[in-house]
Amino acid sequence: MTTRIALVAPGKPIRRDRAERVAALAAAEYPDVTLHFHEQCFAETGHFAGDDATRLGALLECANDPEVDAIWFAMGGYGANRIAADAIAGMEQAARGKTYLGYSDNGYLLAALYRHGIGRPVHGPLAGDIRREGGEAAVRRVLDFLSGKAAPPAPSEADQPQAAFNLMTLSMLVGTELMPYVTGHIVSVEEVSEHLYAVDRLFFHVTEHLKGIAGLRLGRISDIPENDRPFGFEAEEIARYWCERAGIPYLGRADIGHDADNAIIPFGLWSKSGQGLA
Repeated sequence: MTTRIALVAPGKPIRRDRAERVAALAAAEYPDVTLHFHEQCFAETGHFAGDDATRLGALLECANDPEVDAIWFAMGGYGANRIAADAIAGMEQAARGKTYLGYSDNGYLLAALYRHGIGRPVHGPLAGDIRREGGEAAVRRVLDFLSGKAAPPAPSEADQPQAAFNLMTLSMLVGTELMPYVTGHIVSVEEVSEHLYAVDRLFFHVTEHLKGIAGLRLGRISDIPENDRPFGFEAEEIARYWCERAGIPYLGRADIGHDADNAIIPFGLWSKSGQGLA
């Protein structure tokens, strides 16, 4: 049985040579998988992979195509929030049977899908991660998952629903119409290229909106810029501090981040039948 995967870029574009590397790997190693990079993935309008209408149109075209089994986001960057609400409004019945996989800026779409019970949102590597050291392994991990060859590792709290976000993305989501209900969930967060004082600021904001979750896990906080003076607290100390102030259980580290080791975490509960359930 063939797994048909469509790739779109709701934020910034993917370089064509990187898409070709992903397609070549899939063709050589996954004969039961077909990949289709929508041409929109390579469009360029300022920062974006095409203007808002172009990005929205490509996403809806693929989501509403009954011949497509999964939507894999090609890149992150910025821009998914600009089209997420309209995407939800435009999704038809065919969109409800698909898996949607990505991370970083695509968290806006994963969150909105989860809130509205559309498809199976999954945090996991982007196609563009093939550019990273170890990127081919990340691509294989996604293709194994989407084709049903491998399930994600069982979380240590398998009876708790899960959700995973980039910390900045989550901070922008809370309080908006896109934010899902995560009471009782274990929420994992990661961040990249932010000063530690900014990470502290983000935790201050986010934890005020996460009271009632089952607990928080901290992924990798990477590529931290050097400040003019040491902040005085490391990332895990920051997470523990704000969790304690908000009464949120701190549950330790999560294996997520802006890197090739970024774990696959389905939103909701992961059943033995391979369905992410809200």
